[in-house]
Amino acid sequence: MQKSDLSPTLIRGDTDQMAPGLSRRSFFMAAGAAGVGTAALLLDPREARAQSTDWTQPGNNNHVIDLQAAESFADGAVSIDYYGHCALKITSPGGASILFDPWRDDPSGAWGLWFKSKFPETAVDITMSTHTHFDHDAIDRPVSTMVLDRMVGNFEFADLKITGFADKHACLAPGWYKWTDALAEFGAEACPPNNVGHMDMVTYLVETGGVRTLIWGDNRPDPGPGFWESVGRVDVLTLPVDGSQHILSYDQGNAIIEQLKPKVIIPTHYLNETTTYTLSTLQTADEWVKGQKSFKLLDSASLSLAAADIAGMDREFLYFGSNTLTA
Repeated sequence: MQKSDLSPTLIRGDTDQMAPGLSRRSFFMAAGAAGVGTAALLLDPREARAQSTDWTQPGNNNHVIDLQAAESFADGAVSIDYYGHCALKITSPGGASILFDPWRDDPSGAWGLWFKSKFPETAVDITMSTHTHFDHDAIDRPVSTMVLDRMVGNFEFADLKITGFADKHACLAPGWYKWTDALAEFGAEACPPNNVGHMDMVTYLVETGGVRTLIWGDNRPDPGPGFWESVGRVDVLTLPVDGSQHILSYDQGNAIIEQLKPKVIIPTHYLNETTTYTLSTLQTADEWVKGQKSFKLLDSASLSLAAADIAGMDREFLYFGSNTLTA
């Protein structure tokens, strides 16, 4: 077989369109002999079609180059933009941006249709995911210069510092829908120490502009030894609590808040009519939020928090509701 015998369709990995009589194994062997050398040929055709398209994205890393060359950064507010579910973008006073947990529908189809559209191709400097569940790991969708997927340890860039703490996903569903029972049906253990790998979790502490923000992800309510001490002071806390109590119950969420005593709480992982279908089994966070001592229903998907402005706050709930930047 000559290189010219490999059509563009076959190079993309669509081996279901191979010439009659040419086996899948023979095709791959022949392709290798022909010097094609593309990774797509080593994948199942369905996997090949689903590979990242990052290399086709517009833009470049000029913004990151400018940030790394900056000698100083002025004090100012930290911006938080909400994209629905657990997806938040934090922008430092100096302009460095991080997007956490972009979502997608489950590619296997096993968990049904959750989201009404694809995650937008948002321009951002850094993309991060707390864990590999489909509703947190569409890391190929943002137009991102850096991807720090499930990073543990410290990362410093421009005027921000990120610390990742390895822990575990909540493994006992507290609400009416016992989704964690489904893992046993797939032959997997949900709870540590022998949990399946996708139940591993990383929470992130972001420090910038004098504000310390803890991205909880879907972490368990009772983290491992030393967790609370390692995290230290938290000014802004995101928590996955909704009316169905899918990840954390009301009591579990409230207990975490009492432990950390943040100045601000931002609810996540709830039914958002802009982005999320009811097939997700989620509900809004309205009941939980409105049962708190102090809360504010935000009228947009963007929030600006300066350290001086939140210094006097005490466990203030700021709720994005159905406002998102994906509309």
